[in-house]
Amino acid sequence: MIIRIVKMGFKTEGIEEFLAMFDTKKDKINSFEGCTHLKLIRDIHNTDQFFTYSHWESEAHLNAYRDSKLFKDIWANTKKHFNQKPEAWSVQEY
Repeated sequence: MIIRIVKMGFKTEGIEEFLAMFDTKKDKINSFEGCTHLKLIRDIHNTDQFFTYSHWESEAHLNAYRDSKLFKDIWANTKKHFNQKPEAWSVQEY
């Protein structure tokens, strides 16, 4: 299993639109083959900072999601609201 953490910074005016879109897509992401856990978390002090925290059965499953139409549609609608370059990590728990 791998854990994927993606840090995203948003323009204040785009946060509500992003949250609404994420709410409509989270079940589809969570039911994507290989995804076993998905959370959206927000920094308590810098409230324009969000993180997705997801568990994937393998890197191949994560890459299949990243190559999917679902991801491409979500990413296109998300990145227009960024105020900084996103950062991403694929990690393992020990």
